[in-house]
Amino acid sequence: MKKKESLKYHFLKGTLTLLSKLPLCLLYPISSFAAWVLRDVVGYRRKVVEDNLRRAFPKASPESVKIWTQQFYRHLCDTFIESIKLLGISDKEVDRRIKVFNPEIVDQAIAEGHSVVLFLGHYGNWEWVPAIVRHFRNDAEMVQIYHPLRNKVFDRLMLKIRSRFGSESIPMANTYRRLVELQRGGNGFVAGFISDQRPAGHHTDNWTEFMGIETDYISGGEIIGNRLHCKYVYLDVEPTDRGHYNLTFKEIKPIDDGKDFPYTRSYLKLLEDTIRRNPPYWLWSHKRFSHRHDK
Repeated sequence: MKKKESLKYHFLKGTLTLLSKLPLCLLYPISSFAAWVLRDVVGYRRKVVEDNLRRAFPKASPESVKIWTQQFYRHLCDTFIESIKLLGISDKEVDRRIKVFNPEIVDQAIAEGHSVVLFLGHYGNWEWVPAIVRHFRNDAEMVQIYHPLRNKVFDRLMLKIRSRFGSESIPMANTYRRLVELQRGGNGFVAGFISDQRPAGHHTDNWTEFMGIETDYISGGEIIGNRLHCKYVYLDVEPTDRGHYNLTFKEIKPIDDGKDFPYTRSYLKLLEDTIRRNPPYWLWSHKRFSHRHDK
């Protein structure tokens, strides 16, 4: 990193670290104001959000879509604020805000000699998920797969934030090579794959119904998992209050229909159940359903 970029990084990190020392009860009003600006003043992707909600919930009333839209923007800003908070939050407060259920599913897989592909979505606060490492009873490496940001200052800052609980962030391009290295290390790994976004290209044979819409999907997690003989686990996220989450591990059972990627498609059905339970907490601003299937 160049000297100018390094100075920017340390200034930004120092400023956000100071901000992170404030209690969340003082940070949330900032988030609420930012949500109003983002939604009603800037109009950041508002049409995308509303169109996605209408397509996913065609029977929902206009009033429901309006309420979900408002709640979505507040949670989007809460996610940003809560991510900053990772620079200054204590383990005690993390344990008070995050309740973890069924971690023994992961422990058993590791004990049996399997690494774990942990599927989750852009639901709740995915940046707090690495806190699960505090609940495992094994020495497996906790890693998350990420897409490097173009801005090197913000990329370095996000890597700092994501390392709060000692997990490793692996760039997408290096995923398989690094996971092979960890597997050979003997302790195995638990690798978090957020696989609910649309594939980067427009040409794919992988299509399924998700949120009632025929959509393409990312299959990389299952391809890697099969090569490395991994177990597949889903992390169900349930927001219980502002800044409070229940995280529940669930074994993924493959869809037995003879089609490709039965674990990934099963994961998407589990994620759909999570979203339908409480819609505003998913990343509706993503243009998830923009690809069309030309049969």
